[in-house]
Amino acid sequence: MPRHTEPSANNAAGVLLKAMMPRSDVRSENTRAIANQPNLRPDILITAPDRAPVVIEAEYMPAATVEPEARSRLGLEVVANGRPIEAAIALRYPEDVRESHDLHTALSVARLSYCVFTEGAEAVDRFPESGWLDGGLEDLADMVRLVSVPQRAVDRATNALQEGIDGAARLLDELSETKAGVTDAIARLLGMTNVPQTRRMACAIIANALVFHERIAGMHEGVKTLAEVCGDEVDNPKGETLAAWEAILGINYWAIFAIAKDILVQLPSGDAAAILNRLKNTAESVHATGVDNAHDLTGRIFQRLIADRKYLATFYTLPASAALLARLAVAKMDGVDWSDAEAIGRLRIGDFACGTGALLSAVYEQIAARHERAGGDATALHKVMMEEVLYGCDVMPSAVHITGSTLSGLEPSVIFNDSHLYTMPYGRMQDGSVMIGSLELLQSSNVLTLFWTGDPAMRTGGKGEEAAQQIRAEIPDQGYDLVIMNPPFTSNTAKEASHIGTFAPAFAAFGSADKDQRDMSKHLAKLKVGTCYHGHAGMASAFAALAHRKLKPGGILALVLPLTASAASSWGAFRQMMARDFTDLVVLSIAANGRDMSFSSDTGMAECLVVARKVPIDVSDSDTLPSKVNPESEVDRGTYGTFISLRYRPKGFAHAAEIAKSILSGDYIREIEHGPYGGTPLLVGEEFSGEAITISGQSDGDSWGAVRVSDYSLAQTVHALSESTLWLPGYHTPLELRVTQLAEMGSLGLYDLDITGRPPQGPFDRMAYSATATYPSLWNHDAKNESRMICVPDSQLQVRPGMEGKAAVVWATAGRSHLNRDFTFGSQPLAVSFTEQESIGGRVWPNVNFPQKRFDYAFAVWGNCTLGLLSYWWHSSRQQSSKAGMAIRSADSLPVLDFRALTNEQLRTAQAIFNEFRDKELKPAYLADADPNRALLDRRVVCDLLGFDEETYVGVRRLAAKWCAEPSVHGGKPRPRGAGLVV
Repeated sequence: MPRHTEPSANNAAGVLLKAMMPRSDVRSENTRAIANQPNLRPDILITAPDRAPVVIEAEYMPAATVEPEARSRLGLEVVANGRPIEAAIALRYPEDVRESHDLHTALSVARLSYCVFTEGAEAVDRFPESGWLDGGLEDLADMVRLVSVPQRAVDRATNALQEGIDGAARLLDELSETKAGVTDAIARLLGMTNVPQTRRMACAIIANALVFHERIAGMHEGVKTLAEVCGDEVDNPKGETLAAWEAILGINYWAIFAIAKDILVQLPSGDAAAILNRLKNTAESVHATGVDNAHDLTGRIFQRLIADRKYLATFYTLPASAALLARLAVAKMDGVDWSDAEAIGRLRIGDFACGTGALLSAVYEQIAARHERAGGDATALHKVMMEEVLYGCDVMPSAVHITGSTLSGLEPSVIFNDSHLYTMPYGRMQDGSVMIGSLELLQSSNVLTLFWTGDPAMRTGGKGEEAAQQIRAEIPDQGYDLVIMNPPFTSNTAKEASHIGTFAPAFAAFGSADKDQRDMSKHLAKLKVGTCYHGHAGMASAFAALAHRKLKPGGILALVLPLTASAASSWGAFRQMMARDFTDLVVLSIAANGRDMSFSSDTGMAECLVVARKVPIDVSDSDTLPSKVNPESEVDRGTYGTFISLRYRPKGFAHAAEIAKSILSGDYIREIEHGPYGGTPLLVGEEFSGEAITISGQSDGDSWGAVRVSDYSLAQTVHALSESTLWLPGYHTPLELRVTQLAEMGSLGLYDLDITGRPPQGPFDRMAYSATATYPSLWNHDAKNESRMICVPDSQLQVRPGMEGKAAVVWATAGRSHLNRDFTFGSQPLAVSFTEQESIGGRVWPNVNFPQKRFDYAFAVWGNCTLGLLSYWWHSSRQQSSKAGMAIRSADSLPVLDFRALTNEQLRTAQAIFNEFRDKELKPAYLADADPNRALLDRRVVCDLLGFDEETYVGVRRLAAKWCAEPSVHGGKPRPRGAGLVV
């Protein structure tokens, strides 16, 4: 049997890696590779232009010394390019490679284990922190590509760019004080008003052009360096820079330089010189870090400068999140020969809310990497990617500029003739009509004609000046293999403080007048017919409908959505669409709090990633809407979907890659129906990064409860409970417990605007409470009034003149039981409250009316025991840290104990329990496990009302501890000292 030495294995691995990384120099077992250490021989050294060197040190298992050897290579300077090694990989070959007959074949199929060392701020970082990554040589090549640009360098470049932009913007602010006409003109170029954010944006665009200029200088004959056009010794920096940019535009690069040139033209020469000097130094600082546009620096900065973000609600997709979503989406694109450039060129990929292009860039990088690993030339692929494959649309011209520059920057030396990046018409047009950006594509026509205004800021394609004229953008229905978006979240019904006094926040961007907003809303109402759009869900649901229309049968949908999409009733049509028209669903969320629960920057709300495949549809009739599924098409849907709950959002590109690999390589994922044993763990090394679970069946519109859950045994328990089974974690035998939906037994009260909304909607005015009120109401949350099950009304209602008849109809819905619509677990104790006198439930306490009044008592004790709290949590929308929301219509399907199945004796017991607890204080729900009164309530419900034994009661209390440990329950709020489990 052969016994291959480690150097032999290293040489073979180097050859195989070189085939997967054609633009890299891969050298194995070479001396004289490290400066000042001619005898040091790295096992494998990988270098590439504009990348940091990566060294791989390898040993056969057990590889006892491979880690310290790899660590010792950090910081060493490589002779070939003079750069220090910033990442070192410790690689372990399996023993069977040593004994193989064909070394290359053995390495090609071997499962390797490896870890990565990088220099952190204070110490050397190891990834993963414990354990080893597992994969083949393709995975290893992918990891080399990711770590060759350390995040620390990207952060340095980002900070340098932001500091430079801020400094230049201060100069532009001073100019605005003395020559407002100049900055007004610049604002008009950007389609915005003359405010500080706009001026910072203008500086960002100039800075972006200078960074790109520095990068391409020397690539093309006649392109001068920055030092030659705006250096300290240049007499006329503005003139020289404009001349240089004119020459660059003669080559192409319109996406980057057209707007920047037009902004620079507006600046007086002296001011231009000062700003150029400041930003030239910035561009040189960025270049010195070794990273550039390819790493989305300007995209990050630009997102912080969007003046209309409060209306557009467009949040920058974090680079690692974009990479995760792109990896999952591209991996689902079956049947693509990634080695075939022509096959890739036939793909169509769209982002109709592209913003700064983070998602399109991430998809591009995934496709290019797959093509390269399959032996293709990623550089040669660039022209067809830009001219044929990628489509991006947005309403902000400056955002499309950044998208164009980011995509162009991936291969700056390659010239392309055209691109499909469009600034979409938005607002009042010259002919008096209104248009609503990309959502114009909801119309049945597959060709949208854009009449651009001639504004130079609109030039985003590669065509040059003619791009400012009429453009025909062909965005055909059922034409795209992948639609990937992080769409705007704004809703016209938004109640945020920033939207107060705004007629229609979804259409209030760019200073739109109220009439324009009204007309745009009406226009969308015409286009939305037959789609999943809902006004309360907001613009994101309209973009989801747009994606559905544009996807081919079998195409891949990939969206970043607010977590409300998983549960809110307004998103019910979206979930119906997903259940009806899509298969192979994957939903990712994050079981964390604060900013860590979102995949985007600065949202302050939980988000989810949704990836799915569109099923075949009937296209025999040209008038068939994409929402109509061909009932005769045979589609193996398998499970309804896979739900993945991460412990935290991806920490970086390498972490995102490993999460995606763990998701995609899972051979078996435990089902929610299999009992309370938890999901399938997602491991990065030995680090527990999250859990995955599958759901086999899902009714149209049902909420997706399996989101933002850190312990999936809870999901399995509450799922079993909704199926009339009490199956507790750690118990092998499930118990029967009759559970039904709330609407099967009772009726929900009215939406608050149907009570006090503007006439003629509401018949009442709300006033301060009086003990003698004719129409008492429990309207708002009041912590002092909500620590016991019995609550006192806080308002009274007064009948509006002329609306007495409608008032009588509304008052007929009054009752004693009230359901908490906005339940903050970290501060509120009650899911269900009880008023001794009949009262109208208002904004947060709608009524629940039962045919039998004694059900009120059972509802109160069930709703506030652990099983009731868990059912509420599962069914609610958990978009905020510890706050759960539930619309009235969503509450119809809330799982509750079937009070109709209780005997008369049990109903009397429920009333007795209620009377026992009427004066007992309950702690906030997040302390349900440590609350003696909640424990007593659990005992009385489990043992006395339901008739289960002591062991079952103990299991429920342990369940309470699990639930209280959920981030979406405690919201990060610290527990009081000594607050342990009470049994």
